[in-house]
Amino acid sequence: MRETLQQHYGYLFEPELLAEIQDIAVYKKVKQGDYLMDIGESITAIPLLLQGAIKILREDADGDELLLYFIEQGDTCAMTLSCCLGTHKSEIRAVAETDTELLMIPVEQMERWMGKYEGWQRFILDNYHTRMMELLETVDTLAFLKLDERLLKHLQDKAKVTHDDHIRTTHQEIAYDLHTSRVVVSRLLKKLEREGKIALHRNQIKVLEL
Repeated sequence: MRETLQQHYGYLFEPELLAEIQDIAVYKKVKQGDYLMDIGESITAIPLLLQGAIKILREDADGDELLLYFIEQGDTCAMTLSCCLGTHKSEIRAVAETDTELLMIPVEQMERWMGKYEGWQRFILDNYHTRMMELLETVDTLAFLKLDERLLKHLQDKAKVTHDDHIRTTHQEIAYDLHTSRVVVSRLLKKLEREGKIALHRNQIKVLEL
């Protein structure tokens, strides 16, 4: 674990903090599609991503989901951090976008490290800022972009976090993420293909415009 920590977080954290993380962190591996956290669960640990990507979702009163943002290597989740500080239950669902490796840090370390390590404090504040900007971008996307533009942006975002321009997903999974119907997604994907922005293949989509 020492080499992995140094590789991903050595430029951020003090050597003493890296040593503490090594002593207390629990290594976890989740497969694509697995839940890391669900709505209403008590939060006992916060994630530090080593590899892969996780999508963060909200759910409305009818049980429909909306994608808020992705977190990837070197990130943590601001929504989780907010719940930790307020000792609330989770208000989000975290699902592995790809096979993902991460370290789980006990929540009781949060405030102690905030006062003890400048590197941890900077890391947490930077992640809050980044996630807030992504949430604002999500709001702007919902408010100002047409659905075909939202769909293309969604595919581009997935390609960026997975570092692969081939998106392996179904039309129904995309519909869940965008809070719309599979029929609408299928129609708009055909439209984007005619415009030369994507190429449709069996069980995958190639993003041509990144």
